[in-house]
Amino acid sequence: MNNFKGSVFMTLAMFAFTLEDFFLKKATKFVPLGEILIICGLLGVIFFLGCSLIAKQNLIYEESFNAILIVRSIFEIAGRVFYALAIALMPITNASAILQATPIVVVLGAVIFLREKVGWRRWGAIFFGFSGVLLVIQPGSEGFSIFSIFAVLGMIGFAGRDLATRMSPLKMSNFQLGTFGFLMVFISGILITLFNLFIFPSNTVWIAISAKNWGLILANGFAGIIAYQFLTIAMRNGDVSFVTPFRYVRVLFALFFGVTLLGEEPNTLVLCGSFVVVLSGIYIILRRRNVDIKNK
Repeated sequence: MNNFKGSVFMTLAMFAFTLEDFFLKKATKFVPLGEILIICGLLGVIFFLGCSLIAKQNLIYEESFNAILIVRSIFEIAGRVFYALAIALMPITNASAILQATPIVVVLGAVIFLREKVGWRRWGAIFFGFSGVLLVIQPGSEGFSIFSIFAVLGMIGFAGRDLATRMSPLKMSNFQLGTFGFLMVFISGILITLFNLFIFPSNTVWIAISAKNWGLILANGFAGIIAYQFLTIAMRNGDVSFVTPFRYVRVLFALFFGVTLLGEEPNTLVLCGSFVVVLSGIYIILRRRNVDIKNK
């Protein structure tokens, strides 16, 4: 029953994350990206702080300045900034497909930094997954977009965050985790705004928002809040190895939103690359589960 609950909430979380991407892409056509992230970050922080107050939990996590948590925060900010830029500047189908390589990079990082042992099968899956990313990026072809580098850097940032989380003994409540996560969104917005202000002073960094655009921004913020909460519930119910593969339904949701609502036309290489990334990621997760069972 816990596995079923976890899989349902993971699927709902991926749908909410795709909604967040969709509304972000729509909103960035009218409102500066930094301004959107600042507003949505504040919205999430206020929401989860309120939940902490109602639950009578500490508003600030006791070990917020732990070295590992600081490293995790830096990686999360990098992931937030670059992935948000990717969503704003390239098709969400492509950006989402590249993001799905995160678990593959986490395994590679675990080998390098945590000295985890990986057999030839998982090594093969890692290289297979990276070949899928190359199919999506399509370097040297007409389908190549320079903005793909933002999606890759965002994926690396999120992988570093996940790896730092695995290295950390810290235990945070759902609400504390949500507060901390959206604080990183807020900081990401400030960094993007300052970058534009000082590096590209001719760019507009802050505008008066119309009622229609407020609707897009609030929809983006609430979708992010729901996604974050559902993801936490999913990961804390059932077996991780059973629940995690359901992350990959995000590719299907992104494909649906991109094609039907945004008019995107992913080519055959993007579709094949997405399939390769998803297949290799699921294999790595299931293979690790089998190895863990044998080692018990």
